[in-house]
Amino acid sequence: MAEHPVTTASAGAHAPAEHHEAPSAFGLEAPGWIALAMVVVLAILIWKRVPALIGAALDKKIATIREQLDEAAQLRAEAEALKAEYVARAEQAGAEAATMIERARAEADGIVRQAETDAAALVERRTRMAEDKIAAAERAAVDEVRAKAARAATAAAEALIRDKLDAAGDKPMVDATIAQLGKGR
Repeated sequence: MAEHPVTTASAGAHAPAEHHEAPSAFGLEAPGWIALAMVVVLAILIWKRVPALIGAALDKKIATIREQLDEAAQLRAEAEALKAEYVARAEQAGAEAATMIERARAEADGIVRQAETDAAALVERRTRMAEDKIAAAERAAVDEVRAKAARAATAAAEALIRDKLDAAGDKPMVDATIAQLGKGR
């Protein structure tokens, strides 16, 4: 390591401070030159209309943002209108569905009532037809029994007449019958 010279000040003697002059040109020191440079830069910016260009660019950006906001507001209004329309259609569809259900129930009730009426009429007709068939069968049976009874009575009467009556016995009966016929006139 290299040694650094150490400067020591004597305790009793103070050296007077050296005064260095700041560099200057044309009578301006560093802060003055900085201020002058700033003024020149600002003058050039104003001369080239940079603030107007920046303002125009900002105005253009603001106009674009406003258009986008207006478009977004219009889209939102359209979306709300569509939503309201769909809500109204949904409510209308619900009301129509309720009406259709009510109408279907009423028609179903009418069909059930008609079916009950038709079934009752059918049962009554079938009952009447069955009763008529039974009555007809009873009359046919009675007529058949009467016919058989009449045939049997006729056969029995014929047999009795053959056995008990002969030509000599027929004459008084025929004469009595003829006499009664004559009286009836």
